[in-house]
Amino acid sequence: MEPILPEKVQELINKFAGEEVYLHMETTNGAYASHFNEKFFSAGAYIRNAKLTYEHGKIVGEGPFRVGLKLAIGWVYAEGLTHYGFDEDGHLLLAGHDFDGKLAVALEMGKTPFK
Repeated sequence: MEPILPEKVQELINKFAGEEVYLHMETTNGAYASHFNEKFFSAGAYIRNAKLTYEHGKIVGEGPFRVGLKLAIGWVYAEGLTHYGFDEDGHLLLAGHDFDGKLAVALEMGKTPFK
């Protein structure tokens, strides 16, 4: 994965607008860290292979970045994104890594379901 170039990522987001895509999104603040400190509050979210169509998408911020996808009846967004790339199936991968390089958030989309 490479550091996000907002103009490039915006082009990629635009390519999927108006088309049905499969979405993978997850967040974590260290779900497995609570075993090191029982007072650590762990939270996260996960969705995989949600099929949706967004009207338009937008990347904003100075970095880390936020990406929002406008749906017919609402929004999907992820913030804290730092890197982008593609997998072997051509899915667009957007990830946010914390200061230690650990994954904190992922927003991924493509024309085929995730394996």
